[in-house]
Amino acid sequence: MERRSLLGAGAGALVLGGLAQGTAEAAAAHGARDLVATFNVISDIQGDLGDFAQALKDIKATNPRSSGMAVVGDITPRGYDFEYADVQKVLNRGPKPREVAWAIGNHEFYVPKWADPDTLAQSTWPNGTTEESLFRSFYRFAGRSRIYAETTFGGIPVLTLGTERYMKYHDHSLWDEVWISEAQFQWLETRLRYWARRRKPVMVMSHHPLPNTVSGTRNKLYMSDYLQPDRLLGLLGRYRDVFLFSGHTHWDLTLSDWYVRRIVPGTANLDGFSVVNTGAVQTGFADNGQGGEITVPGNFNQGLQVEVHRDRVVIKARDFAAGTWMKQISVPLSTRI
Repeated sequence: MERRSLLGAGAGALVLGGLAQGTAEAAAAHGARDLVATFNVISDIQGDLGDFAQALKDIKATNPRSSGMAVVGDITPRGYDFEYADVQKVLNRGPKPREVAWAIGNHEFYVPKWADPDTLAQSTWPNGTTEESLFRSFYRFAGRSRIYAETTFGGIPVLTLGTERYMKYHDHSLWDEVWISEAQFQWLETRLRYWARRRKPVMVMSHHPLPNTVSGTRNKLYMSDYLQPDRLLGLLGRYRDVFLFSGHTHWDLTLSDWYVRRIVPGTANLDGFSVVNTGAVQTGFADNGQGGEITVPGNFNQGLQVEVHRDRVVIKARDFAAGTWMKQISVPLSTRI
């Protein structure tokens, strides 16, 4: 992103932040009359099942009307079948969301780093593990047969994206980079156009963040997560009422760029689209000031509550560990639902 565009995106976020404060009283007066749907978004469980269970309890208490929950990747620490089963056990104990939209993350591909669950063996990668077996494990758990998927939470479309190759199997100079097929790009373009015609905001879930968007994405650690970033930006950037939720960085939701408007030159959408950091269930990070990151101290367990109203979307950042709200933003929709 050019410097001018970056400044524009930041300014957009600040304007919307002010708008959120200015409309708080009006929103309260309207109450729940114009609420269309509410749902939750978390990411990066990575084996922290205690915090995952706490997040589920907090979500049930604070958002009992939630239509569903999106888990934006890194469901497991390594992608073993027994790790998926452990996540399912926590879900089954409840409180269980009405519906769950699963996105795949890079940690779902880490079995090949291990000779067995107790023996790290990166020097002999892939240790007999095939790429196909990693995808099969995710498909069995998520209950579908491809990476990208569509569902709805209370009538609001939720599109889940993800890599269709673990690139280390295809290019030994790569690891976790996201590769998206032509079929997935065409599907995304079709679904975005479909829902735009029906004047619905679209919630897009993708584990890896796009460059020059939310917290951490100007850090060298996260600048090259996508092999085709311009193609994806070009599709999402056409629509004012698209909301992209990304995880992976674990960067703290207290940071000012947890939400931004990303303006994509050449899309004829001068207002940009919304990009939101999902925080993380397991371990938080922030910038160390030297191009890397540091761990956020204390019990870190964060996620989002999303409320879709007829004329706006309200996104609230939640500290599940403390049981407190951290911040919120109200984003006006371009057309009334």
